Amino acid sequence: MPTPLPENPDPAASSGSPPAAPDRIELIEARVVDLVIRLILLGLFAYLSLALIRPFLAITTWGVILAVALAPVHDWLTRLLQGHRRLAAMIVTLAALCVVIGPVAALTSNMVESVQSLVERANSGQLKLPPPPARLETLPLVGQQIHDFWTSARANLESVVLSYHRILAPIGAKMIALVSQLGLDLLKFVLSIVLAGLLLIPGPRLAGWGRRIAARIVAPRGEQFVDLATVTVRNVSRGVVGIALLQGILIGVVLQAAGVPSAGLLALIILFLCILQIGPALIVLPVLIWSWLTMTPAQALLLTVVLVPLTFMDNVLKPMLMGRGLSTPTLVIFMGVIGGTLSFGLIGLFLGPVVLAVFHDLVLTWLQHDPHHPVEKS
Repeated sequence: MPTPLPENPDPAASSGSPPAAPDRIELIEARVVDLVIRLILLGLFAYLSLALIRPFLAITTWGVILAVALAPVHDWLTRLLQGHRRLAAMIVTLAALCVVIGPVAALTSNMVESVQSLVERANSGQLKLPPPPARLETLPLVGQQIHDFWTSARANLESVVLSYHRILAPIGAKMIALVSQLGLDLLKFVLSIVLAGLLLIPGPRLAGWGRRIAARIVAPRGEQFVDLATVTVRNVSRGVVGIALLQGILIGVVLQAAGVPSAGLLALIILFLCILQIGPALIVLPVLIWSWLTMTPAQALLLTVVLVPLTFMDNVLKPMLMGRGLSTPTLVIFMGVIGGTLSFGLIGLFLGPVVLAVFHDLVLTWLQHDPHHPVEKS
């Protein structure tokens, strides 16, 4: 006996055709709602994750930058030690800590001794300014006024300090806050060095993960952008931090040999000014004026001849080191260094050139896909 057919068959269902318009709209709406819910949950997890790691973000960023910058030294030392990556990482970390902590400890000890001496002399009533230089009065326009103020301050320093306490008190408070902030930043930098040493051990594996993530985000050139960022960070390390360290050491040695007071403190200030792309001229110029006022002409001339080339040596060395191995123009890298430092502080010193280098490469890639107006890389 044959099977009876349904009374109202659905032609769309039997033929396999798509559902009717209302059903299709409901399906699309369900998928959109499902996608929105997933995006909201993903964004929530991303926000919570960033909130959790935010206190460690600066330390982590500095650790990654230092690990990238120190990786060539670590690889060379690993080959020298016949493949012992852990031992090489430990040596590199200890050397970096000595480079950072050693000068700071010596400077701190010197500053503590100086402060103690000043306090003892102030309590005993022996705190007086040295006599003004004999050539100070010969300066045009302001020489006589500075000489008179110096003489009055030497005669009664306490009354001068009290008369200007409204100006000096805020400056002293800001200096104390600056010193405390520098101490906190130094602690963070030490932790960043330790983190960089830990990252050096699984360095190749972490680099592979970074390339894979970049390839998923900016396919198909993600790996190239990672390599570009790596070379940029290393060039900035050599061209900015390396030259700043060299300038600070050389100028500090010259100041110490010339008998300039607080030569170590001045050398440290010069190091920070060079890293921040301000340059050592803010310290060198007053030192040269002081030398011409207090030293013999021959000594002052010799100090000037030595310090002036050291002050401007970065103008020659930076273009040679910062564009090395990069297709990005040196001007773009230099603009990234200056703009990053002004916008984001010391961390922008590295982030600025990396961002501009990657953006420069993205723009060139986009323009090269124009068949009517191809652009060659500079």
